[in-house]
Amino acid sequence: MKRISFKTNFLLTTVFVIGIGFLLLGASHSVGDYWIRIITLMAIYSIMAISYTLVNGVTGIFSLGHAGFIAVGAYTAALLTLPIQQKTMSFFIAPLIWPLNSIQIGFFPATIIAGLVAAFAAFLVGYPSLRVTGDYFAIATLAFAEIIRIVIQNSYSVTNGSLGLKGIPPYTNIWWAWGWLLVTIIAIGSLKFSSYGRALRAMSEDTVAAGAMGINVFKHQLMSFVVSGFFAGIGGALYAHWLTTIDPRPTSLGIMLTFFVLIMIVIGGLGSISGAVLGAIFFAFAAQWLRIVESPMKFFGITIPGIPGMSMLIFATVFILIMLFWRRGIMGKDELSWQYIYDHFTKKAGDQD
Repeated sequence: MKRISFKTNFLLTTVFVIGIGFLLLGASHSVGDYWIRIITLMAIYSIMAISYTLVNGVTGIFSLGHAGFIAVGAYTAALLTLPIQQKTMSFFIAPLIWPLNSIQIGFFPATIIAGLVAAFAAFLVGYPSLRVTGDYFAIATLAFAEIIRIVIQNSYSVTNGSLGLKGIPPYTNIWWAWGWLLVTIIAIGSLKFSSYGRALRAMSEDTVAAGAMGINVFKHQLMSFVVSGFFAGIGGALYAHWLTTIDPRPTSLGIMLTFFVLIMIVIGGLGSISGAVLGAIFFAFAAQWLRIVESPMKFFGITIPGIPGMSMLIFATVFILIMLFWRRGIMGKDELSWQYIYDHFTKKAGDQD
């Protein structure tokens, strides 16, 4: 099988990225604000899905605490970028503590700090939790995520409690979101195909055998967890400035968000970065399209009332069917590379001959 050279790969990828940039530029001038928001959301979901697939797919540890790190990133960035006057108006039950009440910084440094704080939270959660494995680890991370949410809900002098944060500047646009997605793909893609990534993939196949080969399982799993937490925090920062209002409800930044991201990576294929992107894009589009089943519809003159929550019921059904009959998802563990595309078409041509 012919191998595509590094130079050809680099040139084709550069052309592809520039092409995506022109498509986004064209979309920003030709489609309405509604679709611009959906295209932006696709990139935000992709960042969340890629960070999640690093832990669940590449490293092979089943975590349910991802929404906690997204929430930490969202609140950190929002508190750093909110105008001081807006903070004074929002925190009327308990004043915001110093120095957060007198700080307002730019969106880019706030996003970086949000990622770092989320990474630190991932370290605090991962260090004790990674002592256990399997279902126990999943339950422990779920509990930590819920603890983070409860702390946010009751810390009125830091997070404004259940009232949440309103009036967050709408800094997240199509360029910030897709730019950070490119950074995320490069960073986690480089990690996946480095020596560390090979160790992570070995652990996902057999932790005992990987340990017997001299791989420090705990250290590598903790590193994967912290890197995943950093990009989850970046996704949270972008998400907060896309929503412009955040609160600690379970349906907003709680367990439902972890469930959504899990659906994305299962659809795309556990362990594939490109699969995570495809799954996230599919989910963002389908979530908007399925809104029609929650609105009244007319069939042959008969009005069928909308059913609130029906879209989530459909997503849950799709998730169960995929887990039962199509566990590989769109990409499985493969990546959508130029070599993959070349091999796919040359194989088809060979079959026809």
